[in-house]
Amino acid sequence: MRSLFNRLPCKRLAAARRSRRCLHSHSQPHPLLATFSRLCDDGPLPAALSLLPDLAAAGVRADPISLCRLIKLCVRHGTANDGRLIHDHVSRTANSGGEAPHTGLFVSNSLISMYAKFGLLHDALELFGGMPHRNVVSWTTVVAALANAGGRKEEALRFLVDMKRDDVAPNSYTYSSVLGACGTPGVLAAVHASIVKVGLDSDVFVRSSLIDAYMKLGDLDSGRGVFDEMVTRDLVVWNSIIAGFAQSGDGVGAVELFMRMKESGFPANQGTLTSVLRACTGMVMLDLGRQVHAHVLKYERDLILHNALLDMYCKCGSLQEADALFSRMPRRDVISWSTMVSGLAQNGRSAEALKAFDLMQSEGPTPNRITMVGVLFACSHAGLVEDGWYYFRSMEKLFGIQPEREHCNCMVDLLGRTGKLDEAVKFISEMNFEPDSVIWRTLLGACRMHKNANLAAYAAREILKLEPEDQGARILLSNTYADLRQWLDAEKSWKVMRNQGAKKEPGRSWIELGKQVHVFIAGELSHPCSAGIVQELNRLIRRVTDLGYVPLTEFVLQDLESEQKEDLLKYHSEKLAVAFAMMNSMKGKPVRIMKNLRICGDCHSFVKLVSKSEGKVIIIRDPVRFHHFQDGVCSCGDYW
Repeated sequence: MRSLFNRLPCKRLAAARRSRRCLHSHSQPHPLLATFSRLCDDGPLPAALSLLPDLAAAGVRADPISLCRLIKLCVRHGTANDGRLIHDHVSRTANSGGEAPHTGLFVSNSLISMYAKFGLLHDALELFGGMPHRNVVSWTTVVAALANAGGRKEEALRFLVDMKRDDVAPNSYTYSSVLGACGTPGVLAAVHASIVKVGLDSDVFVRSSLIDAYMKLGDLDSGRGVFDEMVTRDLVVWNSIIAGFAQSGDGVGAVELFMRMKESGFPANQGTLTSVLRACTGMVMLDLGRQVHAHVLKYERDLILHNALLDMYCKCGSLQEADALFSRMPRRDVISWSTMVSGLAQNGRSAEALKAFDLMQSEGPTPNRITMVGVLFACSHAGLVEDGWYYFRSMEKLFGIQPEREHCNCMVDLLGRTGKLDEAVKFISEMNFEPDSVIWRTLLGACRMHKNANLAAYAAREILKLEPEDQGARILLSNTYADLRQWLDAEKSWKVMRNQGAKKEPGRSWIELGKQVHVFIAGELSHPCSAGIVQELNRLIRRVTDLGYVPLTEFVLQDLESEQKEDLLKYHSEKLAVAFAMMNSMKGKPVRIMKNLRICGDCHSFVKLVSKSEGKVIIIRDPVRFHHFQDGVCSCGDYW
């Protein structure tokens, strides 16, 4: 009897033979495939890669699931060259035919993702461009890669447009990715409108990304609007809105949202706590920071969270708690040490900062560029010129750190504060890069401190060349003229600013009391307790006058009569804050005040004497450093 196959037409016979081979292969898989599949799951990667030539030689095609697992294994443990080996193997086997389109698409999408994660966007785009079929995963992977790459955000937006033209509908992941590429309010509004149009605006993942996008552009109101419209919220969304407010400098808003989150029954995780600590740091809200510390205890091995907590204590002026935390940390990295060095320096304890740096060199990790900024800051704010030069010149030799702008700015500050203005100018001229406005502004500040109007005018001109709209330079210059009683020159500077519509930023101070932040503005008595504050301020002035306080009217930069100057000094924001604190603070508890501008000499003298007359520790943080006042002495040693 003839075989059935002998009676089939040729084409059907060939198909049947292929089918039989296929059935045979399924029933008895090639021994290499089982080994290969196992290695793709568990590794090691080199062993899995070594089987690729054997599979090709045996004419055995690996299944797409195993290949995708191998690609993931490569991303975790391999290199870009390993990834290219896999790609070459896939290309050769695909060219041999017999592969279903969806199978190739599955593997190609994984390869695009692999190239993107290795930062090889050219390879990813080349593969994408050569694909005969693309689905939403293909497009989304490329859009996400471009959105996350530096300088290629516009391409991500163009690919979104091309995706729609290709009749592929973006999904929630596509939009969540591309939102990070929206660099202007107009573009973000257009993408937001597109999201609403396709009905994805209710997706929690998309809304979270929308909030992030608005926050990054500083549009807190729109971000809050998206948040408030949400019917249901998860922890990711809460973290997005809290982080956005904290990063934008609205610590009060971040804390308010954190309280609402707790009331809604959501437990805080590491992300939440890190953002709230950032808010506490910015607003000097030590009491709330301590409450957050209680939540941090269950994450005792989370180094990022502990570093944020350490930074909060340092920047709230509580060095005792910072030191205790630092000592208890089971592990410390370069950020931990750098935070401690900088924290000590900013709190006027430069000698201890340098000791901590010495200890870091013997016990800790290798210092980095941030560490050296803290070290040079310590030298600058203690007038340690020789030490500053030593650390600056030895950075590269000892630690392989090339001096950058921040380090050079510290040196200009060090030389300027000590009155070595000519050396500062020489240093600037010999830098390996062009000075920026920050360095010139540092020199300008030193010129004001040492009343050098000619050099101040030169520094101001250099700033205005770089930033023509910078009114701060003109204000500093006019203040320098006013310090020297050169009223005509001061008026000329002010006239230019008035013509440009500039306004001088008023002094603001704020203090946390009972989970509420109280703000005071120089010359304004708008606080609900103003009557009591004025009464308390008058009492304090009488007390410190008995100790020798005399208003330092030279710090009033206006051509006024002496009594008028004294009235202006009286209502400086930090004095109002101190009076309010004396009315409300608990016995033995330090007073902590935050200020937006550098403390003036008169207020510095006043607060020193208040700390003595009232037996209070008063800590004032300005934009640059802390002043710890106790028993009539300041931690800065009157050198600031």
